[in-house]
Amino acid sequence: MTTPRANRSRHRPMHVFAAALLLAVSGTGALAQKASDLSGTWQTETAGSTVRIARCGGGYCGVIAATAGAGLDAQNPDPALRSRKLVGVQIMQAGTPSGNGFEGSLYNPNDGKTYSGSVTPKGPDTIEVAGCVLSVLCKRQTWRRIR
Repeated sequence: MTTPRANRSRHRPMHVFAAALLLAVSGTGALAQKASDLSGTWQTETAGSTVRIARCGGGYCGVIAATAGAGLDAQNPDPALRSRKLVGVQIMQAGTPSGNGFEGSLYNPNDGKTYSGSVTPKGPDTIEVAGCVLSVLCKRQTWRRIR
């Protein structure tokens, strides 16, 4: 005859497994939420700049937070803007959801041009930023979240 106590201990592993599974799934959801939230300060691939990304409208905007060197917008096509400091300049407007990322435009202060582009989370603290010409020729960088 099985006692109630013996019966409970036989089912305990299933309860432990169910609790562990619930924790694992809820932890995965938190990671996925963090991965899809692009807000934060990001180090560019070349480590020459940091970009602060924040929600704006239905997507995200990115502003240069720090840069190495002179930090002037010297390549801007508008001569009146060539002497402005890059810190504070918006270089990203990613407002159109696409897959698990966003599409929009990216300003490249190295050549003064604005490209169509995308920002795609690759992990909780990693994003891929792509700037494209004619949506075919793309240059990609991996940025890492530092805050």
